Amino acid sequence: MQYISTRTGAPILEFEDVVLTGLANDGGLYVPKVWPQISADNHILDMDDVDYVELAFEIIRPYIEDKCIEDIKLKCLIDDSYKPFKRPSVAPLVQIESNAWMLELFHGPTLAFKDFALQFLGRMFEHILTKRDKRLTIIGATSGDTGSAAIEACKGRDNLDIFMLHPLGRVSDVQRRQMTTVLDSNVHNIAIEGTFDDCQDLVKEMFNDALFRDDLNVSAVNSINWARVMAQIVYYFYAVSRLKKYDRPISFIVPTGNFGNVYAGYSAIQMGLNAANLVVASNHNDILTRFFETGDMSIMPVKPSLSPSMDIQVSSNFERLLFDFYDRDGEAVSNSIKMFREEGVLPGGNKIHSLASNIFSGYSTNDEGTLLAIKQLYDDRGVLVDPHTAVGLGALKQLKNNETLHVVLATAHPAKFPDAVKQATGINPDLPTFLSDLYDREERFTKLNNNLSAVESYIRDVMSSKIHC
Repeated sequence: MQYISTRTGAPILEFEDVVLTGLANDGGLYVPKVWPQISADNHILDMDDVDYVELAFEIIRPYIEDKCIEDIKLKCLIDDSYKPFKRPSVAPLVQIESNAWMLELFHGPTLAFKDFALQFLGRMFEHILTKRDKRLTIIGATSGDTGSAAIEACKGRDNLDIFMLHPLGRVSDVQRRQMTTVLDSNVHNIAIEGTFDDCQDLVKEMFNDALFRDDLNVSAVNSINWARVMAQIVYYFYAVSRLKKYDRPISFIVPTGNFGNVYAGYSAIQMGLNAANLVVASNHNDILTRFFETGDMSIMPVKPSLSPSMDIQVSSNFERLLFDFYDRDGEAVSNSIKMFREEGVLPGGNKIHSLASNIFSGYSTNDEGTLLAIKQLYDDRGVLVDPHTAVGLGALKQLKNNETLHVVLATAHPAKFPDAVKQATGINPDLPTFLSDLYDREERFTKLNNNLSAVESYIRDVMSSKIHC
């Protein structure tokens, strides 16, 4: 399997180098040169009680060269990745309406869907680095859940350090503490005075600084890293295999911020998954919904919401989708992204929207609708959900097609956002036992201005002190 950049000028890489590189050196994102195909008659897709780990091997194997990792080792790595999950099925499907289910993706160690990819990625980093006898500096940005999942996957590993940027005051207390209470010496949390988009831009600028990147051997854990997307493809196949017995079209409703989760669904469809469509669910920061409704992708100021992980205007993974819709013309993608960042409007949006509408649709839910969705599901079913999942439920309420089965991706445990859940229902959701002392743990993080030089200097100083110890 070979991987190419969504822009021009970056070398074609194989899987190991894509994992370690993260962002392509031309500023683009790596994608498979050719989409591997999963046959519709693959025996594992016909199993009503398909094992998640076995399915993950079948989906992931085609993306990784045999010389990178042998089958038996890959199976062990996947098995180890999902052992920390608290449900035997890993991703339970819970029926909430006659034609709707929730796919619970929050039973991992940090209670969010990011665990599915990052538990795997942390182990893959270790495998590759050990084999190559190398050390890595991982730098990432988080709107809330990526940070804790990445830190959990990387903490205590001898051959890497992780620096995670989060927007100061714009993540929930639980999200912040899940990051800042990890005191391992290879974990470094940075609170940036700005938005998630500011954090994400800083990370991209560091990757585009060739001297900094090469000096520190920098890599990424954000969904700009292809391995993140790859691991998330699995649960789309898993849901379809579990609902195949109904013999009806299946639509996925995906609470969406940085576009990585829903792009994994798109990737699954390119691999042959039989899904009717993908519904992008946004909060009032609705740039993606506006695009999928009208073709207008114009940047507006980010407004804080009850679903902070979706408070984003520049969705990195959308570039991967553009690449396909521009017939994999990297120069066209590069020019389009440049104009988008300079002028705040994506050029040619109507044409791309026309192509995208065959697969995607978009719906937005404001804070009032989010609270109502949380309350209604609790009143009807006795089930608590977090505000991001509630944005997906808000989209479900707006859909009219009763012939289709709908799967709402439940992206986080309700206890990660207790204020919103309590506001909606009067109930303060309890953290699981293994996190019950989270508010008593010591925190450690560094506040920095939204300034590239300041952030790079801090990271260089930390790494220099570690080298000289």
